[in-house]
Amino acid sequence: MESNLQSDWVARSLRSVWHPCTQMQHHETVPLIPVKHGRGAWLYDHEGRRYLDAISSWWVNLFGHANPRINAALKEQLDTLEHAMLAGFTHEPVIELSERLAALTGHKLGHAFYASDGASAVEIALKMSFHSWRNKGRSGKQEFVCLKGSYHGETIGALAVTDVALFKDAYGPLLRATQTVMSPDARQAAEGETAQDVARRAAADVERLFNERGDKIAAIIIEPLVQCATGMAMHDPIYLQLVRALCDQHSVHLILDEIAVGCGRTGTFFACEQAGIWPDFLCLSKGISGGYLPLSLVLSRDEIYQAFYSADVTRGFLHSHSYTGNPLACRAALATLDIFEQDNVLEANKLRAARLTKALEPLANHARIKNARKQGMIWAFDAIDAGPTFSRRYFAEATRQELLLRPIGPTIYLMPPYILDDGEIDGLAARTLSVFEATLAGAEA
Repeated sequence: MESNLQSDWVARSLRSVWHPCTQMQHHETVPLIPVKHGRGAWLYDHEGRRYLDAISSWWVNLFGHANPRINAALKEQLDTLEHAMLAGFTHEPVIELSERLAALTGHKLGHAFYASDGASAVEIALKMSFHSWRNKGRSGKQEFVCLKGSYHGETIGALAVTDVALFKDAYGPLLRATQTVMSPDARQAAEGETAQDVARRAAADVERLFNERGDKIAAIIIEPLVQCATGMAMHDPIYLQLVRALCDQHSVHLILDEIAVGCGRTGTFFACEQAGIWPDFLCLSKGISGGYLPLSLVLSRDEIYQAFYSADVTRGFLHSHSYTGNPLACRAALATLDIFEQDNVLEANKLRAARLTKALEPLANHARIKNARKQGMIWAFDAIDAGPTFSRRYFAEATRQELLLRPIGPTIYLMPPYILDDGEIDGLAARTLSVFEATLAGAEA
């Protein structure tokens, strides 16, 4: 009975749902997994099989599925206020969340502007940068700069500052031209070079561009410490320090996309804390609601906010959407922040990370692996001579071994929730290696 039910869910989904980031024809050979329920770090299908969610369901689920504390907060909020428009109205959850996030930046950033997803937050930051320069009488500053291999979302504005051909090339005619500079990816180090040397070379490329076009550039956007979607490209914090100084020198805004790398993922709550700098705009999404509800936001410096503050409506920032600052999503975010504080999560993660790093040593030292690397609660390994279908084959084998992992090209990465116990950590490491060896064996058979 259960098997028939599972097959029915798959068939119905394939008939009615267009799945994201998916070539639907591939599901003729790689079946969908219909999830019945989740608990802790695990997802369960209709036949009782479970899958360790080692990528936090696309990097969002920080404290496990069906977390009792977040559940309780949402149930309480449901009985109070589910939604109210934020234009002309306000409410307690959005006020408290904005205050607490500003406090986490030491009040260097504030005035939170809310949206629903990461790409929308990037769109907001780009528009705010452009519009604030116009309001300041510098309308010539209209260009944006991104890093080679960067990913910031797939809406039209966000895609313009994305440099991943798979996502961007088909829509090139729709996109605004953007300047692209060298990535500080430490894997580019020449013999004898350090990660800092690569970061300095990349910053020099920014300096060259700013010297040439600084009067035309509105902002540069960076995913700090880890460029995730390009294959977990990691860089030294000195890059952020150098670019911050260049932005100050040339009057260019610094936008930091912390959608994936914020909320403790790199070891500090905000990744930029490790460089000792703050941007002009900081984008958050994904983990901020604990993986429960769509929520994103942009924090900005007070001088940005003041550039829009006027009796003139046309000088205001008029971006909006109907669910801006939704109370339920904000309450989930507040419950998430509570867990960070009550469980001393950042310190606890250091112990989890040390154990998982040790357990992953056999994979890191594998003859078919290079560039084993780690940042906070992110691990990545590049497979050697993996072949063009490696990621799909690895994903399929992982599900057979009760593991949810989706490599990016040849890069195997782990971004697990912050709740794994010792047994789950050891099991995750062992299965990650086992899946890798089985995937290689299958390709060579």
